[in-house]
Amino acid sequence: MTERDVPSGRRPEQPGPIGGDMAAIVFGLAGRFRLDALNARHDSTTVMGLFAFVNGIIAIGAMAAVALATGEPFVFPSLGPTAFLLFYTPMLPASSPRNTIVGHAIGAAAGYLSLVVFGLTDAAPALATEVTGGRVGAAALSLGLTSGAMVWAKVPHPPAGATTLIVSLGILREPSQLAVLMVAVLLLVLQGFVINRLAGIRYPAWSPAPA
Repeated sequence: MTERDVPSGRRPEQPGPIGGDMAAIVFGLAGRFRLDALNARHDSTTVMGLFAFVNGIIAIGAMAAVALATGEPFVFPSLGPTAFLLFYTPMLPASSPRNTIVGHAIGAAAGYLSLVVFGLTDAAPALATEVTGGRVGAAALSLGLTSGAMVWAKVPHPPAGATTLIVSLGILREPSQLAVLMVAVLLLVLQGFVINRLAGIRYPAWSPAPA
């Protein structure tokens, strides 16, 4: 089926040039806001890339603005892959609010526990000092705990593996910073919910949608 075969007002039956649900999201948003030019090119790689570009700026830009206003670290590396999951494959279990929020919470908790176990809660970040045996142990333990706990709890969310290393490497190590980290995750999930629902994607409110 080509784009000319798609009747007006219907979502495309093919996933677009790069797979995932991004084409359906762009098509849905274009229809809602009556952007006929985008509607006619919903399966264009150029349009998909433009959407990813703009949405990435909005997603992280909003967090950066909050960070600037509050002086708190609302921007951290694992938000990037989480944002891509929410807008590229929103209907996968790993992208659901439950997996995203609980996965990052597990990662943060495992990272902090590893700091406690190796006595690194007051140590400077590994990137600012030398890498010690204790730091290597904390990083390994945190990633192992995160991976195992997500499997046991049935909430896999790959970017949580980055979150736990951010903590176990000492980049974020204060409990207050971890609380801010989780607020940032919540804000990103809220953005994902709003944009996907506006596009007509039945993004779940909590648990993954049934297969």
